[in-house]
Formats: sequence, C-alpha cells, structure tokens
Amino acid sequence: MTVFIVGVGPGDAELMTLKAARLLRDADAVVHDRLIGSEVLDYVSPVAERHDVGKTPGRPSPSQAAINALLIDLGRRFDTVVRVKGGDPFVFGRGVEEIRACAEAGVDTEVVPGVTSALAGPLAAGISVTERGLSSGVVIVTAHQDPGSAPLDWGALADVGLTIVVLMGARRSAEIRDGLILHGMSPTMPAAVVTSATHPDQHVWGGPLSELGREPIAAPSVLIIGPVARSTTQAADRSVPDPCAVDIARRTAITA
Repeated sequence: MTVFIVGVGPGDAELMTLKAARLLRDADAVVHDRLIGSEVLDYVSPVAERHDVGKTPGRPSPSQAAINALLIDLGRRFDTVVRVKGGDPFVFGRGVEEIRACAEAGVDTEVVPGVTSALAGPLAAGISVTERGLSSGVVIVTAHQDPGSAPLDWGALADVGLTIVVLMGARRSAEIRDGLILHGMSPTMPAAVVTSATHPDQHVWGGPLSELGREPIAAPSVLIIGPVARSTTQAADRSVPDPCAVDIARRTAITA
C-alpha cells in the first residue's frame, strides 16, 4: 500500500514521465488538483476512484489537513494511490507536507518528479532562462506566500543579476513590477508572461517591466523578468512557435 506523490508537468500530457503515466493507469484511487490537464486524467483507469481536491479562488476548498486525511484513508484501503500534482510536487507544491502526514500515520509514500512550469513555461515560449551571455542563473520565487513566511525581498531580487521566474504571480504582477522598479531595477528590463504554458491555448506577452501587469493577467501564468525575456519584448499578444521549431531554426541559422 503506497501513496505516490506524482508531478505531471505543466499541462501537456505528453510531458509526463513514463512512470507517472504507468501509475495513473494502475491506480486504485487518484487525488488531483484543479489545474491538471484533462488529457492527463484520461490516463486514469475508469474503475479508479477519483477525488478532485482542487482549490478554486473565492470558493470553499478542501483544507490541506483534509487532503492529508484523505490520502491517509485511501492509502490504508488501496494498494496504489496516486496524488497528482501539476508541475513538480516539491516546487512550491505541498507534496512534502503530504508525505510527512502519511509517514506519521504509517502509510508508505514515494515521490515521482515532474517537469516544473518554472522551466517549462519559459521554454515553451522559446526563452532560455540561462542563455549564455545574458544570465548565469535563475531565481524561482512564488508570489503566493504562506502567511507565516517572510515577504519577498524586493531589493535582493532587483539586484540579483539573474533571471527571475515568478510562479503564481498573475494577480500580483503589478505589485511585483512596482516592487522591483522601486528597488532599482530598470523599467526597461525585458519581461514576459506565459499563460497556460504547453496547453493548446498558450499565450505569451512580452514587453518592458514598466508595462507588466498594466492589463489583467490570467492564471495560470509564469512571469519571466530579465534580459533573456528580450525575445518577447516586441511580440505582445502573440502565440509562439513550438519549442522544437525554435530550436531547429536556431541550429539552421548557426550552421548556415
């Protein structure tokens, strides 16, 4: 009897690992979040129990304690329980809390890593967060912080000199913009927003930091701030080509 904490990537079902797909097919029970792509759930056996524990803003949602209790109950009753999480279960997910709760209750667990949207989102827009000559590293932060956490250090972020990737920042995009500019980041710093990354309705916005959040940003979105986002600054309100096509075009240009 095992509860598998499984990351299924940013949305496109083909970005799941083979192990994730196998576990979904073999699962006796599946517990999933709201933003899981519908094609991902198509892998689930029709006889498996399904539990939607997604949190919807402005509506009553299961508490983390209730989700933990559900996983423990299912883990005691079934051989294979799959807790499905978008992206990677440990990148601003609460997978570690669920593992600890199960361990305290004597329920075995196993983690299956997933492709995090913090990297897949920019890549789907043709952005390399560590493009040589532009950025030697990347900082990943969340705009949706636990009430007990320290607030974001805007001064440190504005001066970090690395690509900044913000998850869950759609609603706070204006605050992010103002905080960075107030602490010294140039208003002309390139910025990009990738909405519904890897989904059929993926949308990309690009522009200077000063324009970030001037218009409402839909969730889920990944925000990218730094010189690497420059490729989108002249491409507001457009879709981007498939990342494979971008790579092929670059290699063709290099060898030409």
